[in-house]
Amino acid sequence: MVLVVGATGLVGMEVCRRLRVRGEPVRALIRSTSAEEKVEQLRSLGAELVTGDLKDPASLQRACDGVNAVISTASSTLSRHPGDSINSVDQEGQLNLVSAAHSAGIDRFVFVSFRHSTGLTFPLDEAKRMVETALEPLNFTVIRASWFMEVWLSPALGFDYAHATARVYGAGKNPISWVSFSDVAEMCAISLRHPLAERCAIDFGGPETLTTPEVIAIFEQAGAKPFHIEYVPEAALQAQLEAASDPMQKSFAGLMLAYAAGDAIDMRDVANRFGISLTSVEDYARQVL
Repeated sequence: MVLVVGATGLVGMEVCRRLRVRGEPVRALIRSTSAEEKVEQLRSLGAELVTGDLKDPASLQRACDGVNAVISTASSTLSRHPGDSINSVDQEGQLNLVSAAHSAGIDRFVFVSFRHSTGLTFPLDEAKRMVETALEPLNFTVIRASWFMEVWLSPALGFDYAHATARVYGAGKNPISWVSFSDVAEMCAISLRHPLAERCAIDFGGPETLTTPEVIAIFEQAGAKPFHIEYVPEAALQAQLEAASDPMQKSFAGLMLAYAAGDAIDMRDVANRFGISLTSVEDYARQVL
């Protein structure tokens, strides 16, 4: 039985689907406040549902009973319920989960993190690092994902392909290994039972490295109108990071600075070792357009 935490989220739901396709029994952690349509989706996949919360250690102990592996994709960054924060969910909540897994004798733990930028620190980055360190006594896999194209190349963060406008953080000249959330979910499912994924962190991006102007050109070639581009200078992002008092605001400023710095990954070795086919930005552009 595999416990999936973050099961109603973007990556977690897809992890559950891919595990069920593989015939894995799945226990999905949901909350009493979870959206009913997402709960029904999990039911339709054949997942066993258990109610709990990363902020409630006792509920995590119950959720871990009878489980032989945990996959955690949960984060407070994309969707939040009352009481959720980087500290309560991404840090203390995930540490509660690691402790519950350890107490229950669960050795296998797959954790979705992100790529850490040299010389740049902010609350979400600190929380992810703490959880990665806490996992070291277990048979862990940390998936350090690059920038999700479905998030950072979406209207929610200023990349409005439907109206051909884009907000670019920094000069846009540093390439990024844009990755699809569905490929991250696939990597989680593969890692769970793959010996080459044990006790390691895996840097994980897409099949190519592209600057934001190159991404925009792909969207235009796929049928979008010519884009209007708004550049946000790195100095403004640095000032936002330094001025922000709220950990979430500070973290988003840090993430935007990391985006400006770029994140190029050569994925050929990982793709070959694990036999995974990666989604390109062109694939994504044609899908959303």
